[in-house]
Amino acid sequence: MTPLDRTLGHRAPLLWLVLPLMGGLAAAQAGLAAPLAPALSLALVAAAAAAVLAGRAPRLGLASLVAAMLLAGDASYRLHRRRLPDWEGRRPHLARCLLRIVHVYPQVSPRKAGGLAVIVRADATLRGLAGQRIYYSLALRPGQAAPERSAVVWAAGLLTVLPRAAPADTFDGSLAGQGLNFRLTRARLLAEVRPAAPYYRCCAQLARRMDELLGAGLEYRPDLAAMYRAMMLGRKGDLSHGQKQLFMRSGAMHLFAINGLHIGLVAVTLHALLALLRCPRLPAGVLVLAVLWLDVDTTGASPSAVRAFVMVAFVEAAFAARRPTNPIAALAASALTVLLLNPMDFFSASFQMSYAVVAVMLTLGLPLSSRLARRFPAYPDLPESSWTWRQRLTAAARKHLLQASGIGFAAALVSAITGVEFFGLFAPIGLVANLVLVPLAGLVIVAGFLSLVIPHGGTPAGLVFNHAAGVVLRVIQALIQRGAALPAAAAAAHFRAAWIGPSALAALLAAAFAGYALGWRRAGGGWWPPLVIVAATLAFGVKFA
Repeated sequence: MTPLDRTLGHRAPLLWLVLPLMGGLAAAQAGLAAPLAPALSLALVAAAAAAVLAGRAPRLGLASLVAAMLLAGDASYRLHRRRLPDWEGRRPHLARCLLRIVHVYPQVSPRKAGGLAVIVRADATLRGLAGQRIYYSLALRPGQAAPERSAVVWAAGLLTVLPRAAPADTFDGSLAGQGLNFRLTRARLLAEVRPAAPYYRCCAQLARRMDELLGAGLEYRPDLAAMYRAMMLGRKGDLSHGQKQLFMRSGAMHLFAINGLHIGLVAVTLHALLALLRCPRLPAGVLVLAVLWLDVDTTGASPSAVRAFVMVAFVEAAFAARRPTNPIAALAASALTVLLLNPMDFFSASFQMSYAVVAVMLTLGLPLSSRLARRFPAYPDLPESSWTWRQRLTAAARKHLLQASGIGFAAALVSAITGVEFFGLFAPIGLVANLVLVPLAGLVIVAGFLSLVIPHGGTPAGLVFNHAAGVVLRVIQALIQRGAALPAAAAAAHFRAAWIGPSALAALLAAAFAGYALGWRRAGGGWWPPLVIVAATLAFGVKFA
């Protein structure tokens, strides 16, 4: 079996559930939603028909299943968005609400707090708001602590109705994409009715301890300490405005998200440590998942971190059951699980970017990397057994470079579309930058994790890892600064119409899955269709400033 063959042939039957569910959600968001009761009724009928026809007429059964998931996605959007007709077009007005905190954003200032909450109770004039998820922004008095997750508080501020649909690259658009209908701003924290649960207080205390450990030894370079904490804890608010602009313009802001790169490297590092201790397979998998979830929850349980954890959990389950690893099936299972738990997550920028990048990397990047390795072998005329140590080192470096090139090319195709859609920025330097920065960021994450888990992390053992991470961060910062100074490193851009970005991303994913199913043979267009789709989108659908 050739290296190329090992990257192809994976099957993911759950895609027949995931893709129609996404299609139903997208259709409902575009205004094509059917009435709720008929949609649910037809979905149940189609699901029953799929069950009956599965053994008798498989193709009709599959068509019924697809129809059932489309209708389920349509109905799910209506149930979770919960737009209130009486509130459409209302002006902002003062409101007093009882909130249960469900997510806390990293604090940029000790005098401010923000996050997501659920309205438990509101003033008598605010009927129908109970159960609505909202964004809140609180001004804190001197010495007043910000509310933690699961706390219940009274707050008063300016309640604003979010538009049904807003540009994806705006803050209102990101909130509406998460299924929110309201935001409470210019608010004051009146009283805390119920403190946070002990578990969440422990998570907050552990986060503060992690902050101290990661800052040890880097007090002399607050800029590096801010990058270190942002990369390990997902606290982008610690970055200065200049640092944010530099990483944004280089297309590398994703390095500071608790995402698949972070969770995957922590899992691999922990597995390596447990292997040294000869920990059995099943206990090792359970321990890895427990540590990963503590890492996810301590850093705020961001949606990207939860999605990465779910995907790693499916891979760990296959590993513990001694089943062959199937990354595409794990990706499909993770997406289905996330959408069943929170369908509105489908419209968030982080969901679309993370799943699109991973999907294109698995279906296009890995096969392309294997094809490049076969097409450009290191020493084709010499048997491997006769290679010197220098030749082996050169061959290994060449292999990793070709792998990074294929994967980086796949990621760049997705970033070219999502960067314009969600950030209003086209950064052609991102491909080259990520080929260099992602491996360096991986070293920082591994060093940071070891600094946190090695006993006595604040003493010399931890300081060594922190200083090593600081050296790598200095290199990353220098490369970013030089790259951002290059001409045409990045340009402001936006799509000529709102539908172009989502349509182009859907077309790119369809081309990647189709190419994978056909084995990327020339008869099916080879490697060209994804590139042609992105190039045509940039040429005809994007307006550059």
